[in-house]
Amino acid sequence: MKKIIIGTRGSDLALWQANYVKDQLLAIGHEAELKIIKTQGDKILNLRLDKLEGKGFFTKELEEELLQGTIDLAVHSLKDLPTQNPNGLVIAAIPQREEAKEYLLILKDCVDISKKMSLKKGAMVGTSSNRRAAQLLGLRPDLEISDLRGNVPTRIQKLRDENYDAIMLAKAGVKRLGLDLSDLHVEELETSEFIPAPAQGALGIQIRESDTDLFDALQPLNHAETIAEVSVERKVLNLFEGGCHMPLGCYCKKNNGKYEVWTSKAETAEDFPKRLFFRADDTTGLAEKIVKKFLETTKNPKKVFISREIGEHSYFRRALAQSNIEIEGRSLIRTFPIVTVLDHYILRNVNWIFFSSRNAVTYFFGLKPLLPKKTQFGVVGAGSEDALRQEGFTADFVGIGGDIDKIGAEFAKLAVGKTVMFPRAQDSLQSIQKVLTSETKVVDLPIYETVVEDDVEQSFAEVLIFTSPSNVEAYFADNLLEPNQQVISIGNSTAKKLDEMNIAYTLPYSPDEVGLAEAVFAVEIS
Repeated sequence: MKKIIIGTRGSDLALWQANYVKDQLLAIGHEAELKIIKTQGDKILNLRLDKLEGKGFFTKELEEELLQGTIDLAVHSLKDLPTQNPNGLVIAAIPQREEAKEYLLILKDCVDISKKMSLKKGAMVGTSSNRRAAQLLGLRPDLEISDLRGNVPTRIQKLRDENYDAIMLAKAGVKRLGLDLSDLHVEELETSEFIPAPAQGALGIQIRESDTDLFDALQPLNHAETIAEVSVERKVLNLFEGGCHMPLGCYCKKNNGKYEVWTSKAETAEDFPKRLFFRADDTTGLAEKIVKKFLETTKNPKKVFISREIGEHSYFRRALAQSNIEIEGRSLIRTFPIVTVLDHYILRNVNWIFFSSRNAVTYFFGLKPLLPKKTQFGVVGAGSEDALRQEGFTADFVGIGGDIDKIGAEFAKLAVGKTVMFPRAQDSLQSIQKVLTSETKVVDLPIYETVVEDDVEQSFAEVLIFTSPSNVEAYFADNLLEPNQQVISIGNSTAKKLDEMNIAYTLPYSPDEVGLAEAVFAVEIS
């Protein structure tokens, strides 16, 4: 085969991506060289991306040169590529995807670790993405969003020049360029917390449909799992008939043999985004099912019961208010401290302190502990993480997802040879402690107890959300589940109590307000 001409944009990231493909081709015996092409998105830097006409403003010129035969293949960031190929062109290969997480880069004097995402109140965040803007404002409505254009190094320099307090970038781009960020605070956002763009972190190799020899030559570069995942994401984008300026996030990941998909969509950058989480055995019809749940004709529950008080400005309340869903929030338990004075001597040799609930954080720090400087913190879920932030500390380990055994196994690797303190409820299941190795020393610290209320009033809401095993116990001591009611469990320990009572339930991906909102919108109401 003759030398392959690769078309690419001229930014540092685009050149990295093109050279990556060039090296991959060389490794399988094909020589290639680069041709740099300027696109509309590179030339027009004074307008927001959503103000540029049409779609494909980072890809159109590359596609035109492909069709004219001046290049043989084009390397694209797949998230920039429209879901419909022009006549005569195909995506021949999709290599293994880089991490799809987001980076929030913050000037160090604008950091406030007591706030979500470590951003000070009212911070100005630079982004040209409507998707990022909508999700940022959903999580932190106090933030100010300002347009940000330019390639990755240019954007970071604008932050260093203090044009912004923080900016958002895809982790993949920063990682590929190997940039030094030591002068900035880097907040890495999990894909389940901040949903990336469809196909973020993936590359698309586009060629002429008639070039069958090149198509065959590129097949070793394909990564089957990446293709399955990004195909779901791009199908969702296609069904919404959106381009990369639509406030749409979609991320699919195969985990333990099942496909897990997070989707976030808002009408505009300023609107609160609706989020969904689905888990499926295969991808057949999955995108269609997701998009259907966003349609106005989809029936949502009218009322949701949750076994705790919900703040007026909480994420969960704002999320459900968008769909006119009433919340009946009341705790069915009371908690009391059982330790009022802490022996600070026991903290001297503690390496880790691990919290499984908000209450554990609150009661522990209420004891005014004198902590060694190198103490590390582990938590389960974003709720416990937020509570820890409010005490002025960040978590070194955050267990995400509903699988407590998997979270325990991940933490156990970090805790080998260490001493770990567990402030906890007196009746805690101690799930994390049970999976630690014998080389880990456990300091057990029951610090509060739970008392269930008597004569709990029944709820007739279509969805019942239980936030602890004690709340389950309190509710079903006096009440039965109505035939039309569905149950959501906030975590594994609550789920085990429901299992004991033979009550069917849904388990959200994350045991926090975002995860609960996703689970409510995924409920099928007949």
